[in-house]
Amino acid sequence: MGVACGVGAGAVWGTVFVAPELAADFTPLQLSAGRYLAYGLISLPLLWPRRRRLALGRAEWGALVYLSLLGNIVYYLLLARAVQEGGVAMTSLVIGFLPVAVTLIGSRARGAVRLGALLPSLVFGAAGILLIGWDALAADGASRASPLGFLCAVGALASWTAYAVINTRWLMRLEGVSAQDWSLLTGVVTGAEALVLAAAALTLGAGEHAALDWLRFAGVVAFMAAFASILGNALWNRASRLLPLTLSGQMILFETLFALLYGFLWEGRGPTVTELAAMACVGASVLTCVRAHRHAA
Repeated sequence: MGVACGVGAGAVWGTVFVAPELAADFTPLQLSAGRYLAYGLISLPLLWPRRRRLALGRAEWGALVYLSLLGNIVYYLLLARAVQEGGVAMTSLVIGFLPVAVTLIGSRARGAVRLGALLPSLVFGAAGILLIGWDALAADGASRASPLGFLCAVGALASWTAYAVINTRWLMRLEGVSAQDWSLLTGVVTGAEALVLAAAALTLGAGEHAALDWLRFAGVVAFMAAFASILGNALWNRASRLLPLTLSGQMILFETLFALLYGFLWEGRGPTVTELAAMACVGASVLTCVRAHRHAA
């Protein structure tokens, strides 16, 4: 069940890579503000009927504030800046090491699977990401990576790695809060934080878009909020509760895998030899990681 939830989270998160193509005439800041504002607006009425059963203290609300910043606002802004300054190839290559970073941190926990047993999975995962990066560089020509773009990509990597680790620890601690409710609570707090961005982002260039453009924009951000944020985060929270960090970290690879598959459908083409090899490496990474945990169990 934990692996299935991890796969499901990757499947809905992968749609985020196609969504900007549907609203290419809007800036990343506008898409970010719109998505997270919609996340909050949808989460609030869903959470409201169960508000009395959620006994959260100051520490829990404080955790929601910085988790929402780490996993949503700060991460996406750094990611968008990295793409603008350094290109998609460099950014995808750096962010692609999220599973490796989370797994390495998880291997230090008490009772975790030893690092030696996870080495084949880490090697396959790194090889898959390197192949994807190489293919992107070959397609785009010379890399335009800059020091600022690289630093932003590393910052985004650190931000989401910290989110994954801290979020898992809070989920293990809060047994009385369901994975779905924690996702909705995160949405409400993220929506409140997004108000700071929305004031500037959603009015920036408003006069340059027709009413139908804004209607399309609303549909795109509502889709990302409902599926990628609410459903995807709920599935990820469930997987985080059922799997150790050393295994849940590898589940992040499915986001990359599904993003590739959706990209093929959008472009109306099949994968190249390099892309096929990368997907095979991603699959081998997850399978060898599951096998290592089964042997340990």
